[in-house]
Amino acid sequence: MPNLENLRKQAKQYLRWHRERHHPVAAVIRATLPRFRHLTDREVLDAPFSLADAQALVARQNGFPDWPALRTGAPTVRSTTENMPQGPILSGAEPVLYVTDFAASLAFFTEKLGFSVDFTYGDPPFYGVVARDRARLCLRLVREPVFLGDVRRREDLLSASITLDSAAAIKTLFLDYQTAGVTFHSTLMTQPWGTRTFILLDPDGNLILFAAPGD
Repeated sequence: MPNLENLRKQAKQYLRWHRERHHPVAAVIRATLPRFRHLTDREVLDAPFSLADAQALVARQNGFPDWPALRTGAPTVRSTTENMPQGPILSGAEPVLYVTDFAASLAFFTEKLGFSVDFTYGDPPFYGVVARDRARLCLRLVREPVFLGDVRRREDLLSASITLDSAAAIKTLFLDYQTAGVTFHSTLMTQPWGTRTFILLDPDGNLILFAAPGD
């Protein structure tokens, strides 16, 4: 588990994202804090959200029932099923990237981005999954253009979004990719809401966002 100071920073980051109405944070709040469970994204962002709420969110993400328990390191006294939301739980997501040269795409993700091949399907392969840590991306071979011209670059249309745990981690990854000769749509920067991001381009023009909490 990260140290307490880093967890405090994470809580303040969530609070800032909510105040700035950073849309993806609504899903995190709804999935983690019971009183937001039945609200829409807009309702979550409209609802009061305090630093105590943000700290409770961070505590639950780290396996504790609340912030005081996290601070003292006390184990949770609630059962796992009691803490879990009722109903189906989504355990992951795998964005699909459309590629025109399957072998070249596999080589890009494995040789330049540090992914490994989970599996491929077809003879010759036309579909597969690459993975790095908890990030998984699907690759699908297509024979015709899926997007018109350079609309993805002009409109910043993302094909996938991948998160990291810290500002230090995303800086290291950015420098690694820079050394590997990766093409960037936008270089490492701090967004107005505090998130550190960069966006790279794969050989087929898919925009892949990497994001992490700020310092």
